[in-house]
Amino acid sequence: MMGHSILKRLAAVVAVSMTCLVPSASFAVQPDEVLPDPVLEERARELSKDLRCLVCRNENIDESNADLARDLRLLVRERLVAGDSDTEVIDFVVDRYGEYVLLRPTTGGANWLLWAAGPLMLLAALGLATGYLRGRARAPRTAEAGLSKEEQARLKQIMDE
Repeated sequence: MMGHSILKRLAAVVAVSMTCLVPSASFAVQPDEVLPDPVLEERARELSKDLRCLVCRNENIDESNADLARDLRLLVRERLVAGDSDTEVIDFVVDRYGEYVLLRPTTGGANWLLWAAGPLMLLAALGLATGYLRGRARAPRTAEAGLSKEEQARLKQIMDE
C-alpha cells in the first residue's frame, strides 16, 4: 500500500514538472489581458517575445505565469493603447527594469565588452599557447648526464647489501 502512495506522489510531481517545462503562451496570457484590437494585440505579442520574465529568466513574458510577467504584459499593452510606438514601449520597459529585461541585449554601450569577451579570451588563450609551445621548441635540449663516480660507487654499495 505504501509503495502505491509513493508512486502516486511521484506521478503527480512528474506531471507538475512537465507542465512547467513546456511553455505555452495560451496558458500564460489571461483572457482579461487580451486587447480588443487584434492589431494592437499582435504588436503586444511580438514585443513580448523579446522581453524576459525577470522571475523565470529564460522565458519571455508571454510564456511565463509569474505575477511580474503578467504585470509586464499589462504594461506593454497599456503603453500600446496610449499610442506608443514599438520602440517607445521597449525603451520605456528598459528604462524601468534595465537592459536585463531584453532577451536579446543590445551590442551598444558597455555591452560590447560582454559580446567581445569570448572571442578576445579565445585569441588570448591561443596566443599564450603558441608562445608556450614556441618557447619549449627553442629551449636547448639537455642530454641526460650519467651518474658521477661517487653516485656509481654509492649505487654499487646499496646493490651489494
